[in-house]
Amino acid sequence: MTHTVHPFAHRLGIIRDWKSRWFGKTPLEYRTNIIVDSMIRKFLKKRLRGMYVTAVEIERNEKAVRVIIKTSRPGVVIGRGGEGSIKLTKEIEKIVNKVRHVVKKAIKVDVEEIRSPESQAAVVAYMVAEGLEKRQTFRRVLKQTVEKVMANRDVLGVRIALGGRLGGAEMARAEEIKRGRVPLQTLRADIDFAREQAYMPYGVIGIKVWIYRGDIFADSEKNQK
Repeated sequence: MTHTVHPFAHRLGIIRDWKSRWFGKTPLEYRTNIIVDSMIRKFLKKRLRGMYVTAVEIERNEKAVRVIIKTSRPGVVIGRGGEGSIKLTKEIEKIVNKVRHVVKKAIKVDVEEIRSPESQAAVVAYMVAEGLEKRQTFRRVLKQTVEKVMANRDVLGVRIALGGRLGGAEMARAEEIKRGRVPLQTLRADIDFAREQAYMPYGVIGIKVWIYRGDIFADSEKNQK
């Protein structure tokens, strides 16, 4: 009971779907696909930092690999006349082709727009990191961010935790702020979670964000359909 579980993994198959959707027919293919997925995600995390990306999903079929990028600023990712997405596709192809035993497939990059970014944990975590990197005091950043998030209709609760050399102190410590409810044990609770890092001159500050957006009832949705 005391183990800390990732809120997304905890709800897989209940209210959440997998972020990588494919099937490996052989152990070698399975292993290769996992390595490729990991490399794509690692590259996109670094490459698209600051573009308010909330999630990266990967789908595979026999002919192509589809990378779905969910962001609240699709124009920044796509670029003028689609230049950004074409460049991104070529860069992903380069990374994928470096992996041994990989079967060459066409790479497709799809960019999806996310509305109400303040209800997305990844965006909120980056907002906190941005404030800290601009040398604002951490308490002020926490309070302002929480107020912004709670002003959103979809959000019922938020929790933000910081850890590291806060305010440039010699000894690392943790600070947390919470508003509303965040029921982590309720499986039907729609909880979004994200981790981010703020890169400061004196070290890295870790950021964790939990956002509660109400409960999801699968039965009521089926009945409505």
